[in-house]
Amino acid sequence: MSSVEEPLGLDKVPSMSTIDRIQRFASGACRPRVDDLGMGNCFIEGRSCSSSNSCIEYFEEYPMEAFPWRRHTRDMSQGDSLSRRSLSLGRHTMVLGNVCDSPYFPGHQYNSNHDRQETKNKFLKGIPKFVKIVEVGPRDGLQNEKNIVPTGVKIELIHRLVSSGLSVVEATSFVSPKWVPQLADAKDVMEAVRNLEGARLPVLTPNLKGFEAAVAAGAKEVAVFAAASESFSKSNINCTIEESLTRYRAVTRAAKKLSIPVRGYVSCVVGCPVEGAISPSRVAYVAKELYEMGCFEISLGDTIGVGTPGSVVPMLEAVMAIVPVEKLAVHFHDTYGQSLSNILISLQMGISTVDSSIAGLGGCPYAKGASGNVATEDVLYLLNGLGIKTNVDVAKLMLAGDFISKHLGRPSGSKTAIALNRVTADFSKI
Repeated sequence: MSSVEEPLGLDKVPSMSTIDRIQRFASGACRPRVDDLGMGNCFIEGRSCSSSNSCIEYFEEYPMEAFPWRRHTRDMSQGDSLSRRSLSLGRHTMVLGNVCDSPYFPGHQYNSNHDRQETKNKFLKGIPKFVKIVEVGPRDGLQNEKNIVPTGVKIELIHRLVSSGLSVVEATSFVSPKWVPQLADAKDVMEAVRNLEGARLPVLTPNLKGFEAAVAAGAKEVAVFAAASESFSKSNINCTIEESLTRYRAVTRAAKKLSIPVRGYVSCVVGCPVEGAISPSRVAYVAKELYEMGCFEISLGDTIGVGTPGSVVPMLEAVMAIVPVEKLAVHFHDTYGQSLSNILISLQMGISTVDSSIAGLGGCPYAKGASGNVATEDVLYLLNGLGIKTNVDVAKLMLAGDFISKHLGRPSGSKTAIALNRVTADFSKI
């Protein structure tokens, strides 16, 4: 039995005064700052606390044995600064900095800037300093909604996403309304946003007919999508992989004549709802074909969200052996809650473009059981915590997520959005 599982003996039960003190510092009393997301700063009346809501004032009054968990506390904060700043707000105090640099944690592992920097280099070596987020909510996020979202709402959502600083927002898809009724208004949406400045607005085009319709509506960038699974290709776009690649060669040739950039998607890069696990070599083959036909970027999609770092790494290695890493993006669905871990390992391997969907919207109409895309808010929280620049305003992004979630009549699929909305509500009561 491990130490974590050992029952608490009567001789180890804290005194009533200790329990009373712990209750005074319950997690409900500790609220994070809403204007400094991802930095682990907390707010409490007249006291300082760590990002884990474990308040530290008065700990020196008690021996280490009273709080055995203190021996295992480690400093996992971002950055090397040892400085601490506090801003007094009457009886309230904002504490900024690194709680674990405090003498209240004499046993913490990292004792110097050098130690922390070595650890950071070991685990975060190679991650990019800037990451481009490709927002797919208006297309991939909404396409699976059963109730038709009004065109005006889609247009407003795109405006809000662009105003948040997102540099690429996938606007819609020029597919047959018979197959995706939700996007039957693609022409109207594109015509309304085509002159929107501040972001690229690509649209999905399944064939040459869709490409021509997109261009007529004012699209300046398009995307094509193939699959690494024969079964999925047949159910999704009603053709084999090779037939789909033939279609897309016609699209890329036409796009090249008009100087229109083409992005390529590869679906089912880890698993297929019919075939199960997909070989990395098959993914690499499809990615190579898309790249060689002229796609400027290849997005690798875990369409049913079954991937883990254990399956994502060999897939990325196979593709990166053929396609330059700077030409690759990742697109994860969060069916099993693995998206953020998969994104982190992708960043560590040099990927610097990540697809995501506002409020975690999405799914796949042809992949039963596939849940939504990883939420843009959650991706941004991760990237901010890693010190990676994105140029996205989190407050404006939150407003965009709230807007579409309220329209759809359900809570956001973003854990970050839910947590921060709760925090904001708590602050309003103070």
